[in-house]
Amino acid sequence: MDCPSEENLIRMKLDGYETIVKLVFRIEDRELIVYHEENDQDILCSLDSLSLGAELVKTEEMEEKVESDSKLQSKLLWKVLIINFVLFVLEITFGVVSDSMGLVADSLDMLSDSFVYGLSLFVVGAVVAKKKRIAKFSGYIQILLAVIGITEVFRRYFFEDDLPNYLIMIVVSFCALIANWLCLLLLQKSKSEESHMKASMIFTSNDIIINAGVILAGVLVNIFSDRLPDLIIGSAVFVIVLIGAFRILKLAK
Repeated sequence: MDCPSEENLIRMKLDGYETIVKLVFRIEDRELIVYHEENDQDILCSLDSLSLGAELVKTEEMEEKVESDSKLQSKLLWKVLIINFVLFVLEITFGVVSDSMGLVADSLDMLSDSFVYGLSLFVVGAVVAKKKRIAKFSGYIQILLAVIGITEVFRRYFFEDDLPNYLIMIVVSFCALIANWLCLLLLQKSKSEESHMKASMIFTSNDIIINAGVILAGVLVNIFSDRLPDLIIGSAVFVIVLIGAFRILKLAK
C-alpha cells in the first residue's frame, strides 16, 4: 500500500464486512490497522487477493471500545448540518430585512451546504464510487445556485436603489463566521481523505472567507454610503461558490 488510489481499492474490497469497525491507513509506513470484532480471517484473505503484498504483522486485543469512522463522520455531519441550517434561516431573514445582497448570497450558500451535508450523511460508510457521485452532485448544486445568485445581483444593480443596513450585515456575518469556524474544526476532527468529507471541508472554508467579505462590505457601505460594495461581495460569493464547485467536481473524478 503506497498511494491513495490503493487505499481506495482496499476500502472497496473490505466494504461489506460487518465485523470491521475502523480502518486506519498509514500510507507513509505502508501499514493498515484494521479494528474488527471477532477473529475474521477472511479479511486477510481479501487483502491477499489484491496482490499488494499484504502481510499480517501482529494481532492484539483492545480493552477500550473503538468508535467507527462511520459513526464519527455521522456525528460531525449532523452537527455541521444543524449549524448551517440555523445560519441559513438567520442570514436569509436579516438579509431580506437589511436589503443586503451579501447576506442573501451567503444564506443561499448556507442552504446549499446544509443540503450537501444531508446528502453526505446518506453515504457515510458507503463505497468510494457512491461517495464520489454524491460529491459530484454537490458540485452541480453549487453551480446552479451560483448562476441564480449572479442573475439576482444584476437584477438588483439595474432595478433597485435601496442602501443595505451595514450594521446588520456586520453583526450577522460575524456570528456566521464564528459558527463556520466551529464547523471547520469539527470536520477536521474526522481527518478523513474521502471525497464527500473533503467536499464538506471545502464548503466550510469558503464560508469563512465569504463571512469576512460580507463584514468588509458592510464597513465599506457605511464609509461610502453606497450599495455597490454589497453587490460586489454578493457577486464574489457566487464566484467563490463556482470555484469550490469545480474543485469538488475535480475531486470526484
